[in-house]
Amino acid sequence: MIEQKIQEILGYELPTAPKPLAAYVPAKQIDNYVYTSGQLPFKDGKLIAEGKVGLNVTEKQAIECARMSAVNCLSAVKSVIDDLDKIDQVVKLVVFVNSAVGFSMQPKIANGASEFIVSLFGDSGKHARSAVGVSELPMNAPVEIEMIVKIK
Repeated sequence: MIEQKIQEILGYELPTAPKPLAAYVPAKQIDNYVYTSGQLPFKDGKLIAEGKVGLNVTEKQAIECARMSAVNCLSAVKSVIDDLDKIDQVVKLVVFVNSAVGFSMQPKIANGASEFIVSLFGDSGKHARSAVGVSELPMNAPVEIEMIVKIK
């Protein structure tokens, strides 16, 4: 059901979890929780945007990057639990925004991911969140997201 909603919202199926860029796993299950590694806004193996938000990446582009990063978090979760319908609750998102000097709208960018997650899971998608401005991200990505979910 969740994957069907993703397809309806995005217009395509949930991608396979992106391969790690170094020596780590995309997601790790501990008891009834799955923790994802930071996920970048990859689509079809490429970043959908590059650069700093507020400089050469618009807020609109960054919001889409946040949503794509959240999709990749869900792909990472699926790689561990096989079925996203096993998710009981999205517990927390940590959203890192590659920010230009003086850019302070990180919560607005993070809303791209948060609103997407709530549209998929309803009340079970309401989560705690941090939205953090950083000076650089891997591969010059505009956004990186970590997710914690509780499974049934």
